[in-house]
Amino acid sequence: MLESGGGAVLKEGALEKRSDGLLQLWKKKRCVLTEEGLVLHPPRHHHHDTACKAKELHFANMKTVDCVERKGKYVYFTVVMSEGREIDFRCPQDEGWNAEITLQMVQYKNRQAILAVKSSRQKQQLLVVSAQKMLRNAQ
Repeated sequence: MLESGGGAVLKEGALEKRSDGLLQLWKKKRCVLTEEGLVLHPPRHHHHDTACKAKELHFANMKTVDCVERKGKYVYFTVVMSEGREIDFRCPQDEGWNAEITLQMVQYKNRQAILAVKSSRQKQQLLVVSAQKMLRNAQ
């Protein structure tokens, strides 16, 4: 879960998410950005429900963040998930949520790529050591 094991809170505040319903209304969400992803909570005044339905958008499942347009006081952007689902957001232009989410997603993907390379190198080294032992034992 992102909230408990997602690292330090890098940004917290309000974002508006376009609903999936027929009317596609903008709904305020209380958002928490971490090194692992974005957590969306209902606004604080709905927080009396202890089994609060938080939605987690993990960077591992995120493909891109597209800045759609700047219009009036808002910047509109879309988070595209790996499975192709698109989630529309808006926030005041001066809050920079789209840039922060993009930056953290890129940093997350870079960390994962570095870990993959390190893991691959360790496997190669283990194979070389195993092969050397086998050759010594065969002699």
